[in-house]
Amino acid sequence: MRAVLCTEYGSHDKLVLGDLPDPVPGPGQVLIDVHAASLNFPDLLVIHGLYQYKPEPPFTPGAEAAGVVAAVGDGVNDCFVGQRVTSFGVIGAFAQKRVADRSMVIAIPDEISFATAAAMTMAYGTSYHALVQRGSLTSGETLLVLGAAGGVGSAAIEIGKNLGATVIAAASSDEKLAFCTSLGADHTINYSTDDLRARVKELTGGTGADVIYDPVGGDLSESAFRSIAWGGRYLVIGFASGDVFKLPLNLPLLKGASAVGVFWGSFTAHEPETAAANLVEISRMVINGALNPAITATFPLERVTAAYELLASRRAMGKLVLEISA
Repeated sequence: MRAVLCTEYGSHDKLVLGDLPDPVPGPGQVLIDVHAASLNFPDLLVIHGLYQYKPEPPFTPGAEAAGVVAAVGDGVNDCFVGQRVTSFGVIGAFAQKRVADRSMVIAIPDEISFATAAAMTMAYGTSYHALVQRGSLTSGETLLVLGAAGGVGSAAIEIGKNLGATVIAAASSDEKLAFCTSLGADHTINYSTDDLRARVKELTGGTGADVIYDPVGGDLSESAFRSIAWGGRYLVIGFASGDVFKLPLNLPLLKGASAVGVFWGSFTAHEPETAAANLVEISRMVINGALNPAITATFPLERVTAAYELLASRRAMGKLVLEISA
């Protein structure tokens, strides 16, 4: 099979395309003929050797892939050959065939394309879990989304609107903000040119944002936290800027606010039934048109480096997908 290989930790431009033996599923595993896979920012951390889990090179990167079940290992009796599925993990998605643990394989309905399935699981799973279980976002509240044009940020806009929130989208360019508006954002902030704190105060009539969704970290985080409403919830999604914000603890004290960690991967392991129910609801919302994963570019497997360059340069909006011939 054809597969992308990371032969050494470092830049994504060192990835190569190679041939590997077809994998065989072990006990409790599922073999998938991959049709589509999507890029996620944590993939870059894995390739650079900066993620919590450090696979030994050479390995095939990629977390999300959708396709058709080709075989099942011993002990798997609730997946069948020919079934349409999506899958997630830390590595292994960018290949014509992928082996995944059964717990990381989810059936997808016929109405959802492979590309959409590959693009929705982690981004929408993260954002739904963040806003519903961790942020307790309710209708009428105000949601501030940082990095709003990215994969998880754009998902947060759509889910926030479906929950009845007023959504403020913050991003680094007018082009990205226009994209956010097309997804339903009520207000926008260009944090390259605007004072984030002042704009949030202006847009909320001085009360601040009830829930803040932050996948960016770094310098923006303190300004954003100072913009939180009384009793607000600050959702720590990730650190795309590369810098981990050190929270002065007087800030949550003064606002009666909470800093809430969101780690979707651990959530799926600790609360698999809730995670599965979330994905069923997300699929229902995609089918009925309430959610529409924004796939803004597709690439063949051979152009994975170009796709990652778009992601790493912060020029990507929505989700990037690799089309793979199984």
